[in-house]
Amino acid sequence: MKMIRITRITRITRIKRTTGMIVAMALSMLLAMQAGAETGYELWMRYVPVQNQPLLNSYRLQINSIAVNTGSPTLRIVKNELISGLTGLLGKKIDTTGKTALNGILSAETYNPAGVSGKAGLKSLLEQTGEEGFVIATKTVNNKKHIIITGNTDIAVLYGTFHFLRLIQTQQNISSLQIISTPKMKLRMLNHWDNLNRTVERGYSGSSIWNWHTLPGYIDPRYVDYARANASIGINGTVLTNVNANATFLTPPYLQKVKALADAFRPYGIKVYLTARFSAPIEIGKLKTADPLDPQVQQWWNDKISEIYQVIPDFGGFVVKANSEGQPGPQDYKRTHADGANMLASAIAPHKGIIIWRAFVYSNENPVDRHKQAYDDFVPLDGKFNSNVMVQVKNGAIDFMPREPFHPLFGAMPKTPLMMEFQVTQEYLGQGTTLAFLAPLFKETLESDTYSKGKGSTVAKVIDGSVDQHALNGMAGVSNIGSDINWTGHPLSQANWYALGRLAWDHSLSSEKIAEEWLRMSFSNNAAFLSTMIPLMCNSRETVVRYMNPIGLHHIMGTSHHYGPAPWVSNLNRPEWNPVYYHKADSLGIGFDRTSKGSNALGQYAPEVRKLWEDINTCEEKNLLWFHHVPWTFKMKSGRNVWEELCYNYYTGAEKVKQMQASWKKMQPFVDPQRFDQITMLFNVQYEEAIWWRNACLLYFQTFSKMPIPSNYEKPDRSLDYYKSLRFPFAPGI
Repeated sequence: MKMIRITRITRITRIKRTTGMIVAMALSMLLAMQAGAETGYELWMRYVPVQNQPLLNSYRLQINSIAVNTGSPTLRIVKNELISGLTGLLGKKIDTTGKTALNGILSAETYNPAGVSGKAGLKSLLEQTGEEGFVIATKTVNNKKHIIITGNTDIAVLYGTFHFLRLIQTQQNISSLQIISTPKMKLRMLNHWDNLNRTVERGYSGSSIWNWHTLPGYIDPRYVDYARANASIGINGTVLTNVNANATFLTPPYLQKVKALADAFRPYGIKVYLTARFSAPIEIGKLKTADPLDPQVQQWWNDKISEIYQVIPDFGGFVVKANSEGQPGPQDYKRTHADGANMLASAIAPHKGIIIWRAFVYSNENPVDRHKQAYDDFVPLDGKFNSNVMVQVKNGAIDFMPREPFHPLFGAMPKTPLMMEFQVTQEYLGQGTTLAFLAPLFKETLESDTYSKGKGSTVAKVIDGSVDQHALNGMAGVSNIGSDINWTGHPLSQANWYALGRLAWDHSLSSEKIAEEWLRMSFSNNAAFLSTMIPLMCNSRETVVRYMNPIGLHHIMGTSHHYGPAPWVSNLNRPEWNPVYYHKADSLGIGFDRTSKGSNALGQYAPEVRKLWEDINTCEEKNLLWFHHVPWTFKMKSGRNVWEELCYNYYTGAEKVKQMQASWKKMQPFVDPQRFDQITMLFNVQYEEAIWWRNACLLYFQTFSKMPIPSNYEKPDRSLDYYKSLRFPFAPGI
């Protein structure tokens, strides 16, 4: 434990403060250290001593020394990670020669027939793993027991190293290992919606971690810690800039700044990507057009991309948002999305880069149901994109709602590799004050069956390429990372970053497994803690859905900042920005009719899916109001009518937050004081917000149903006018 030096206090006294204040500060800091206060900065890589004594003895017996061939920057990282991890976890000094111990040697090195200890039998295993997969195996060589971490590349060994440390962090048996692990997705990415001025669009954890002003000269150690955290969960790409792109990032001074980040990330296996502003040839190239079929425009992009690769030889490519929400794009010139994507793809192909073209498009001029617009734009283009183009599709057709049916594009473009875009930042799920563990949301989408090639053609199999045999595949998540000391604002929101990486590596993992891993590494291996917290985490997103958007309601949040409820908004310039566009509440009922009698958005799904959702009696109730305008008196499976079901969900959701508060309070013995207090306060805020959502929505929808809130529920203590009057001019993330 670090003690506070008298000399340090003496320096403080030179500032005009009283001695009493100094002593109080010192005592406070000392007590915090003694209490084991944690900021959360270490994320899930807290290498704290193993408390299980039998397991600790077993680990120490099996790991006496490590042998790492440190021939590259990545393998030097492997060695340092093993030293710090094992020293912290086992509480003993680890011999780093790998030669002095008679037993218990841990070897980590890239496979080659002459170099890897215990190489017998590994070749056939490594033939299955590709460039990033790894093998962890127990071998006996020359009467010495070896645990071997190996792969075909240095990065694979790094991934294997983090996995091995995870085994010890989560107290797994390592006595006889035979682990082969290969990522299911080739591209596993974070999308940062970060701007030049360090604001983060839809960010709820402080400012951007990229300080463009001090780059490239100053490399904040946080950049390296960021890369390390991503590598620990297999993330191999980062898009540094907002999809609402700024062409300045493509200018020479900023390319040098991007280079500095790329250099810091490279040893961790992470490539950098940028967003390309489609009008950049006009804005920084001084051309008169950005028409993708114009030869001058094509040449400008050829030259710009060559310039980028001279600076960053392993640049990953571009993500492009075009012709959506006012952004420029090829349709400005009566060209298609394929025309725009292929122009960039042709320019970047000689450098082995890729173009990720976002399918999040809708237009104010298009009167068609917003749910249908991306499908209408992109399905006719299937097979017309170059081979190095991926179309990135949000998990649902509207916009990262608390619950959405899977996007109809999944399964509808068999000739085009589709990349999943999830949102890790909680734009519509309570933002920075709410616990909403997102692995269940991710899994709900990934396990949805598109029926594109018959039963079993799940969304996961579409995006991993296995349904349509695409070699290029991937999953991305909009980052929830910011400058807050704990990275994600809400300490429990770290689990969503972790979940994205783990599911991009292996989408077969369960939500419970991911929650358990993260809780064990981030907090405690105590069984009583885990038995409470795993279900609490896994049920949290469903709780939020109940008190925000139950039984298929969607897009009823506040204007611009998207914070809190505002189902009454009807005055925005674009109809599809108004909540009333989506819930369509009237005296007869509530919900958006997307059946063949309505907008026929269901016509975009496979017949098996359409049949299930078209019938009001077979449509899952969780999606009911998404696809149907339902009478207030319609009987639900519970026996309640629609109005009563809404009341039940809104009140039950708020009550479940109260239950989460009570459960969390019982976790105090297992959690450090700093994080315990922080999460306690956030649960208090979440409960207040749940009441707000409940009261505001029910009072508003009651004006249409004309039905009373059932007598067994506490009545709202504020009026609808009060909730309508609330304003949040400084809400984050705008």
